[in-house]
Amino acid sequence: MKKMSFMIVMVLVSLVLSLSIGSIVSAQDVPEAINVGAVIPLTGAFAGGGAQVERGYQFAVDAINAEGGVFVEEFGTRIPINLIVRDDESDPGNTVAQLESLFAEEDVTAYLGGFGSSLHAAAAAIAEKNQVPYLGVAFALWDIHQQGFRYLFSPFPKSPDLARDIFVFLNELPEDERPLRVGILQESTDWGIELGNLWVENAEANGYEVVVHETYTPLNQDFTDLILQLQENDVQLLLSLPIPPDGITLYRQMAELGYTPAASLAIRAPDVPTWVDLGAAGDLVMLMPGWHNSLGFAGVEALNERHIEEFGRPADPQVGPAFTAVMILADAIERAGTLDRDAIRDAIAETNLEETPIGPISFNEDGTGVTSSPILQYQNGVTELVWPDEFATADFIYPAPPVEEREFDAGE
Repeated sequence: MKKMSFMIVMVLVSLVLSLSIGSIVSAQDVPEAINVGAVIPLTGAFAGGGAQVERGYQFAVDAINAEGGVFVEEFGTRIPINLIVRDDESDPGNTVAQLESLFAEEDVTAYLGGFGSSLHAAAAAIAEKNQVPYLGVAFALWDIHQQGFRYLFSPFPKSPDLARDIFVFLNELPEDERPLRVGILQESTDWGIELGNLWVENAEANGYEVVVHETYTPLNQDFTDLILQLQENDVQLLLSLPIPPDGITLYRQMAELGYTPAASLAIRAPDVPTWVDLGAAGDLVMLMPGWHNSLGFAGVEALNERHIEEFGRPADPQVGPAFTAVMILADAIERAGTLDRDAIRDAIAETNLEETPIGPISFNEDGTGVTSSPILQYQNGVTELVWPDEFATADFIYPAPPVEEREFDAGE
């Protein structure tokens, strides 16, 4: 009997020692942080938008880490996020190099993207090659999502959404007041071709006539000939998707030549705060940056408060989507319960978040987000939300008066 009791005691002691040793090993194995790599254009042509994206990422990481980080069931504890930011200088080649470096040197769990379709297009293939989940905002290129990439996700409106919704919005105008004569200035890039063709299809399907459809090379210094074509053909609705330097050049030269379309939509260029430096020449343009700081969704108020505290204005257009991308990643890691990249990838695909700064978000099978594409308009130097009506902060100003007749005081 004593021998049996001794054996039981020894078994229990061995079990306790095994559990203790296991606990020590597990504690030693818990990562200090979850490395997340973000390659962003902080210099170069896309720097203005890249700064907004970085800001949104950092705000989200700060909020998550303030709560101790992301709970990872595999380790039984919360682990903070370590955001590793690299500048690609607005160069797709550098985007590729930096992503490869993050994978090889930092063993990142996930990638976060930058600003601009050309940079995201370059990044998507690297994420696929390395089998690292990739979340990107601030790009509308749809074609890249049709190439079978499993690791690419984007909670952001795409070209088909933008091309459709501008006409849904304009069709709310009385039929006899609509800007039916359309001019398209198409950047000679993959995204330019994609969106330009979709604009043509949607214009014609809605009873609008495309009277000018011209292409140009990025970093164009002189739009005079194109502007004269728009004038000569009485273009009432101008559709373009310039990078910020091209957009500023285009609208400055439009003002100098006295050309004012009744309505104009510029994708991408007006997203940056420096657009207001154009003064009256850049006013009344519409933009579709994917988000606005007046949307009544969860977390928007807190985002605005911090942004106002640090920058003196409500959150810029890409801050909300970028913040949400980090939320999606944190939620996926928590649901996956591990830092295994494939498990996280599968969890991102199953995302169904009801409360985020951009509203409810889920993903289609191709990695595109099920999300909204609000329309904004610069009014006296301030971006006002004009559509959808339920969130509108101002009425749409239409038709736009000539530049010389506008009262402009930068919203003061």
